[in-house]
Amino acid sequence: MTRDHAARTFHIGPLPILAVAIATLYFARALLIPLAFALTLTLILSPAVGWLHRIHISRAPAVLLVILLAVGAAGGLAWTMGNQLIDVANQLPDYRQNIDRKIQAMRAPTRNALGRAAESVQEIGKELASPTPPPATAGLSARAARRAAAQANAAAAANAPVPVQLVEQPRNGLQNLGDLIKPFIAPLGITGIVLIFTVFMLAKKEDLRNRLLRLGGLGQLNVMTQALDDATQRISRYLLLQFLVNAVFGLLLATGLYFIGVPYAFLWGTIAALMRWVPYIGILVAGALPLALSLAVFNTWTPPLLVLGLGIGLELVTGNIAEPLLYGAHTGISSLAILVAAVFWTVLWGPAGLVLSTPLTVCLLVLGRHVPQLSFLHVLLGDEPVLEPQAHLYQRLLAMDSVEARSVVDLFLKTHTRLELYDLVMIPALTLAEQDRHRGAIDATREEFLFLSVNELIAELSEFQTPPSVATAPIEAGEDRRILCVPALDQADEIAAAMLAQLVEQQGGVALSFLAGSNFNEMIALVQPGPRDVIFISALPPYALAPARKICKQIKARFPQVNVAVGVWGFSGDTDKAKASFERTQPDQLFTSLLEALEYIRPQNPEPAEPEPVGTYN
Repeated sequence: MTRDHAARTFHIGPLPILAVAIATLYFARALLIPLAFALTLTLILSPAVGWLHRIHISRAPAVLLVILLAVGAAGGLAWTMGNQLIDVANQLPDYRQNIDRKIQAMRAPTRNALGRAAESVQEIGKELASPTPPPATAGLSARAARRAAAQANAAAAANAPVPVQLVEQPRNGLQNLGDLIKPFIAPLGITGIVLIFTVFMLAKKEDLRNRLLRLGGLGQLNVMTQALDDATQRISRYLLLQFLVNAVFGLLLATGLYFIGVPYAFLWGTIAALMRWVPYIGILVAGALPLALSLAVFNTWTPPLLVLGLGIGLELVTGNIAEPLLYGAHTGISSLAILVAAVFWTVLWGPAGLVLSTPLTVCLLVLGRHVPQLSFLHVLLGDEPVLEPQAHLYQRLLAMDSVEARSVVDLFLKTHTRLELYDLVMIPALTLAEQDRHRGAIDATREEFLFLSVNELIAELSEFQTPPSVATAPIEAGEDRRILCVPALDQADEIAAAMLAQLVEQQGGVALSFLAGSNFNEMIALVQPGPRDVIFISALPPYALAPARKICKQIKARFPQVNVAVGVWGFSGDTDKAKASFERTQPDQLFTSLLEALEYIRPQNPEPAEPEPVGTYN
């Protein structure tokens, strides 16, 4: 067994690799979550460390200074917010009367029919939940029944076990202190681990980068460098945009609450800006606090309703307009992928995964972009168009959706000319249709709809005006020089010929487009081509090449003085070999695009107008 054969035998697909990676992320989350937070903090603090290093402060003091400033700022903010929250909690008893009044107002009224029905349902529920009374003893008097019940109760009391009561020993101050700090031990421990990781990542940034590059292999330095740079730029840009969006959101919310009259308005704005780092859930928690306080403070319902409307309005604008435009454009992740990623990372890592969902998804997107085995991640998560315009147009035509097919054309024409639309979108779409049609993969109904829709699109585009900035020199007009467009085989070739004729007429030339399936000799006899005419044989490869050779041979034999050109539209092979396949009766010219065909027609003008370059396609 050769080495290549062994490599093919033991090749591992992307799905098993993905399954192993997900399992590793789940079972190693105790280590990976602090590491991910530390990496995020490293990206946030790296610009500050780099700036200090550029002003001739060595890396170790710069890292320590930045860490101390960040911890001090976070601690000061937490201390200030904590004190204000305690003040709010201490003031809540002063608003107890308003709270009770609003609770009573929110209860369902009992005087109307709905309230009476609710009371009836509650009474029936209580009756069903109460224990069934024991049946009365038949034939006994009331006194005898009471005596029997008393005897039964006495017997039950005599047989009942003696209750045992456990009395705890009084707790000392050390135990109370332990109970007080116990809930904070785990978060403080994780925070300490994150800070330690962050310090080492900032201090050894270049060393870690070089180790990652070496781990990827010396032969992959280019790919690894591009991947690291791409991930770093995208995540850093996302964190910066997230900070700016959250800060503006918090400032607007605080300003609105201040004018409404809610106490501690800027405290709630700060909490909202911080909680928005937790996608989808954080804003609900942050918005509930000022709403609850407004219900307690104000006697009327107007201020709480204003607070609710302010929060909902800001979140709708931010979440549906600002964030999709900013995050999608700068991180490369689609809006739907951000939502799905939030759910995925929350299931995998809990609340920490929800906070880190977007940066982690950016890393997956970069892996899909630079690692061929994981390219499906880039397709699933990226915001780039998955289908090229020609494939999109063909797919919508197959689905018999003329409206969306027309929208594909309209969208392309916003940034391109009609010539580019025909060359880059419609002819490739027809080529895909021809390949499927000749394999028998398209039924007659879809085939008829496809060709009919394309003909309608071409007819509508006859009114399309080319912008002056891309206008080309006119083609010489006159009945003594005509462009005769002949389809080689079937309706697809006829449509391509109609495109060429339309473009020629748009630029002032005279063009005649013939129908597919008609008698070629009769067509030629009707027009009687002259020596200045050009006959274009329109052919979509590969099935129309043989008919194109046959028509070319007939024209050369009957009109040897006429220029014959063949358009093998969209052909990607060697044009010299394609031309040589015509054997002795080779055409005068062979083109693969409508652009080349128009450039061939135009220079034959004796004194052309000052032409502007048509340009090339990417």
